[in-house]
Parts: sequence; C-alpha cells; structure tokens
Amino acid sequence: VYAPGSYAERAVLPAEALVPIPDAIDDRTAAAVMMQGLTASHFATDFYPVQPGDIALVHAAAGGLGLLLTQIIKLRGGHVIGRVSSADKVAIAKEAGADHVIVDTKGQFGQEVLRLSGGDGVHVVYDGSGPKTFQGSLDSLRRSGTFCWYGPVLGGPGPLDIMSLPKSIKIGYAVFFDHVHTPALLHARSGQLFDWITSEKLKVRIGGIYPLAEAAQAHADMESRATTGKLLLIP
Repeated sequence: VYAPGSYAERAVLPAEALVPIPDAIDDRTAAAVMMQGLTASHFATDFYPVQPGDIALVHAAAGGLGLLLTQIIKLRGGHVIGRVSSADKVAIAKEAGADHVIVDTKGQFGQEVLRLSGGDGVHVVYDGSGPKTFQGSLDSLRRSGTFCWYGPVLGGPGPLDIMSLPKSIKIGYAVFFDHVHTPALLHARSGQLFDWITSEKLKVRIGGIYPLAEAAQAHADMESRATTGKLLLIP
C-alpha cells in the first residue's frame, strides 16, 4: 500500500494505491521497501539518472533509504561515497556497496569528498540531512553537478541567493510521488523493486521491528541516529 493516512491500524484508500506482492516476498520486506525503495528509485533514475562511472555522495548511507539508494546506484554502474554519523555504521554502508564511507556529524566532509573524487567533486549529491550538511554538499559537487535535496523532517537550507550558487550546479527538491503519479507507474516501479529483491540484486535491511504500542520508542530510536535500515511498526 502507498497512500496518505496509512500510519494507522486501519485505513480507507483507493484501490489504485494497492500493489500486489509476489509470493516470493514476505509482507515485512514489502512494507520495508515500498516508500524508501520507490524514493531511491526516483532519485537514481528520474531526478538524476545515474550513468556508469558517475560518482554520487549519499548522506545517511546506513539508513533505510541510503542503503537502498546505494545499491540502486551500484546497479546502474555508479560509484558511491557514503556519509554516516558513527564508525559502527561504516561496515553496514560498505556491505550495501559504498566504495568509500566518511564518518561526520559536523558537516565538515567536503574536502574529503573532493579528495576521494580525484579533486573534481561528485556528479550528484543526495542530501536529506538538514541545514548542517548543505554547504558541505555544495562544496562536494563538480561543475554542472546535481544537488538532490529531500526530506522535510530536519528542515531546509533557508533562503538561497541563486546567483551565489557555485559551478553552474543544478539544485532541486525531489518529491518521490512524481515517480509514481499514476497507477501504471506505481505498479511498474514497485514491480522493478520486487524483481531486484527476488533476483537478490537488492537487499532490504530491517533494522528494528516494534509493536504499534511502542511507536514512541521507535521514533525515539530513529531520532537518536543509532538505528540502521528500515524500522517497522506491527499493528
């Protein structure tokens, strides 16, 4: 299911928001991959179609979205520099395919990204980590690079002077619904995700499973930045 208002025990929703799950995929894996998997697919195929040899900077690379995005970029022949918030997440990001992983919580990663990209910078940045990382992400881009900003939870970068943006970069706010704005697209894009899972090209990491009564704890754990992968609530 993908529909607004589905964060509940019961929901009334249009039939076109339903997606059939292949028998080979269990319900929890399907639930874990839908929102973040479709988002990752949008980022790497529509918003910026990653090409073989492209270098991408993926923030929160050990989170549910970051792990899926890294794998899809690798499937398309790209290279990934991941940023994580603690050393214990490095191995998880690398297991998903990240070529290099930077540990940073202060937004001071730009110079290291430039070094790892041979001094040129990356072709695309995927950043949903809030204002703290915005300048570092700008600094990490090569000429004519693409900045994919997403996720309203941690806030936006504030007002921008577009004439001050460097290197002829392109910057935009990615809304994943644009990737699946018709039932046909929803079925096609979710079907692609399921195909990758059943062929073992895409692995879904479930970092925690909580009963609905412990929803507050799930949110607290997520906000602590100590979690990895996708968290599930079970009604």
